[in-house]
Amino acid sequence: MITRLLHRCARQFSLPPEVVCFGFVGCMGLATDMSSFTALHEAGMHPLAARIFSLAFATLMTWSLNRHLTFERRERSMGNEASRYVMVTLCAQGLSYGTFAILVLLMPQFWPQVFMVIGAIAGAAFSFLGHKLFSFAPTTQR
Repeated sequence: MITRLLHRCARQFSLPPEVVCFGFVGCMGLATDMSSFTALHEAGMHPLAARIFSLAFATLMTWSLNRHLTFERRERSMGNEASRYVMVTLCAQGLSYGTFAILVLLMPQFWPQVFMVIGAIAGAAFSFLGHKLFSFAPTTQR
């Protein structure tokens, strides 16, 4: 049902369905990242440590949603696909975390959640292309 709604939105705005679905999953991932980060940070964890855990939670959730909503590829084994997803995500999340860490260290008086959004934007394009072209790419027949 959600896939049909997302595809309808894509047609309405003349966008590729994968882009709309990926954006939706990204928003869900950012919400997971932000809520788990805030809970850990409010519980007293240092923001740089809390972000590592929140990124891990968000990554598990987005892998599952991207697998079922965005790319819908099941030609490759789940383990192989998951390892490819982790490789791309580590690069994208590294970019996101690096941006976040630099901003937190340079401007500790600001809300770290603002820097999370900036970091998420920095990693989003890399993440989409990496997952489309590598993690969930169709297998080639020999």
